[in-house]
Amino acid sequence: MGLLLDVEDTAVTRQTAEALARVGTVAAIRLIALAVAEADDNQADWLQTGVHDALVGLGGVPDVAAACGKLARDPEEAVRQGAADISAWSDDTRC
Repeated sequence: MGLLLDVEDTAVTRQTAEALARVGTVAAIRLIALAVAEADDNQADWLQTGVHDALVGLGGVPDVAAACGKLARDPEEAVRQGAADISAWSDDTRC
């Protein structure tokens, strides 16, 4: 979680979010969702940028939206909210 919310180096935040989004598993997206829930506005912007970079990058990524759909039923509220935010980012990328 520390890499996703690094207050000293936003490049680390972006790169970690991108790498996890490229993995695309429910577990990887859950980590991003938890970070989104804890992030300040600046960190959230860099998390969003990292996810966006993964979604538009060459070769594509696994279905982040499907992972977010599964996380929408997570027992932890922070995960559900973070997943909803990531899902909205994914929708914005497809437009």
